[in-house]
Amino acid sequence: MDNQHAKQKEFNFAEGELLLVNKPYKWTSFDVVGKLRNSFKPLKLKVGHAGTLDPLATGLLIICTGKMTKQIDTFQAEEKEYTGTMQLGATTPSYDMETEQDQQFDINQLTDGQIINACKQFIGDIQQYPPAHSAVKIDGERLYEKARRGEEVELRLRNVTIAEFEITRIELPEVDFRVVCSKGTYIRSLVNDFGKALNNGAYLSKLRRTRSGNFKVEDAWEVMELVNVIREQKVISE
Repeated sequence: MDNQHAKQKEFNFAEGELLLVNKPYKWTSFDVVGKLRNSFKPLKLKVGHAGTLDPLATGLLIICTGKMTKQIDTFQAEEKEYTGTMQLGATTPSYDMETEQDQQFDINQLTDGQIINACKQFIGDIQQYPPAHSAVKIDGERLYEKARRGEEVELRLRNVTIAEFEITRIELPEVDFRVVCSKGTYIRSLVNDFGKALNNGAYLSKLRRTRSGNFKVEDAWEVMELVNVIREQKVISE
């Protein structure tokens, strides 16, 4: 536990707290919310998160309790930073490792220069389609529910902003990157479009949210660490 956590002697969850959590791999964002909500029992507190992370992603998840849940939209609207790894030379229907590869491409002719320069066209205000396997709702149903049934879905373009997009490591087929972007950006879609920009294919194999607004993952609790603190201390309900 770092100094910031050690100094936090007492929470007032009912009045409202903002909690930074490092979401574990393969947990849904709702899994984290549910785990924390259960630790508050018998108190019935409002608990919510400010910005979904895919189950295969890790990193910073902002959790709000009590009256602080009224500010979720504000926190959710803030700029995000991610680091990740993409696999060049193949695509998957989900744009990540949730589904099997459906196309393969030759990467032998790709150069480091081409890969690095391809980032430039994505900087600024761009449009992207959300993945068919995503939590976006159309007609009240999540897209991934339709996709898993094999149904065709109508994807709608979204306006997003990419402030920074840089390549940090190239060891083909793996390419590491860092992205700073606006709310609503799908990194899976960015990676898929990046592969197309190289006349190739790409899918996301690793993703970590490192920052949201001024909040950083280095200051986040591990889920069970936070659960234990909640259970051990006196929870202030008024």
